[in-house]
Amino acid sequence: MQYLLRRKVIHILAVFFICPLLGNAQFRDGLNLPDHDEKPFHFGINLGINRSHFSFTHHPIFQNQDSIMVVESINSSGLNLAWLVNMHLSEHFDVRTFPLDLTFTEKAFEYTLTHPDRPAGEDTLTIKKVQSISLTFPLQLKFSSDRIGNFKVYMMGGVKAEYDLASNAGERKTEELIKLKKLDYGVQAALGFHFYYEYFVLTPELRVDWGLSNLHSRDPNLKFSYVMDKIYSRSITFSLTIE
Repeated sequence: MQYLLRRKVIHILAVFFICPLLGNAQFRDGLNLPDHDEKPFHFGINLGINRSHFSFTHHPIFQNQDSIMVVESINSSGLNLAWLVNMHLSEHFDVRTFPLDLTFTEKAFEYTLTHPDRPAGEDTLTIKKVQSISLTFPLQLKFSSDRIGNFKVYMMGGVKAEYDLASNAGERKTEELIKLKKLDYGVQAALGFHFYYEYFVLTPELRVDWGLSNLHSRDPNLKFSYVMDKIYSRSITFSLTIE
């Protein structure tokens, strides 16, 4: 179900990404929404796809054991859905936030095991997935270029706090899982473009996120957790906003 939804979102994003290129003809007709950027506030709906993984460090015990030879973090795809609130500060600066910002991801670790427990479903290469549904609250400062007709480019930097609704750090029966904490914080940076149409503004954006908080709730008794020390979130997101 999630795979089908992901494919549908990718198709929608592809269509909206091509629309600005196909709509260049209407840009010659005049300036669309000339007062849009001067409004104190404006709002939008944001839809995106992300590629995310974990950045982690090995625990010193990793060198002194022989059951797990290799641990790798696997890139995975996810979805983003958010509601944008933009506050105009000056000709080139805005402050943005997303009061409702949901991120759906399914990160994974791949283990190379020396002695896999095959009755338990393990193999020499074993993958352990970590599903996540995160509620994020970002605060972003946007710097925009001058408007050229119905086009504008901008850069963004900001900070975020993130709460994982699916975190398993408090679970007791997690012998085969990796415990992660609920709360994360980090920094963001993005590059985006505004395309002004007659009735709306379409904004493609490419954003990177760096988590700064150690998410690992390490338990030395858990087979797939004790060889790792610190775990940090990383992601890159392509999104479209309609304002």
